[in-house]
Amino acid sequence: QVQLVESGGGLVQAGGSLRLSCAASARPFTAYIMAWFRQAPGKEREFVAGISRNGGSTVYSDPVKGRFTISRDNAKNTGNLQMNSLKPEDTAVYYCAADSRLRAVIQTSIQAYDDWGQGTQVTVSS
Repeated sequence: QVQLVESGGGLVQAGGSLRLSCAASARPFTAYIMAWFRQAPGKEREFVAGISRNGGSTVYSDPVKGRFTISRDNAKNTGNLQMNSLKPEDTAVYYCAADSRLRAVIQTSIQAYDDWGQGTQVTVSS
C-alpha cells in the first residue's frame, strides 16, 4: 500500500494554469503506474491522465488532451499534472491514484487503482 498526498489545487481564471503534485510514500516508486482522476459535483469520478512506471508512456482523456501534461520524478517519489488553458468545466476535485499490479498497460478504470490520495480542489472561474 502507498500513501498519496496531492497539493497544488486552487482557484484560477479560465485560460490560466495550475500544477498539481502527488507525493508518494512507496519505495520503490517505480513499482506503480500513476494516474490522475477528477470528480465534479454530481458527476462520477473520471480518468484524466496516466503515466507508466518509467515515465515513458502516457495516456490522456480526450477532454484534456493537448492541455494537460502528466509527468513523474521517480527519484523524488512524486508525480505531477501540469494543467494549461484551463476551462470552467475542468472544475473538480482531482485525485492521484496508484496501480501496484505491475500491469504493462495504463488502465483508465477506477477499479484498476488500489491507492488514492485525499484529493485537491481545482476551481476555474469564467
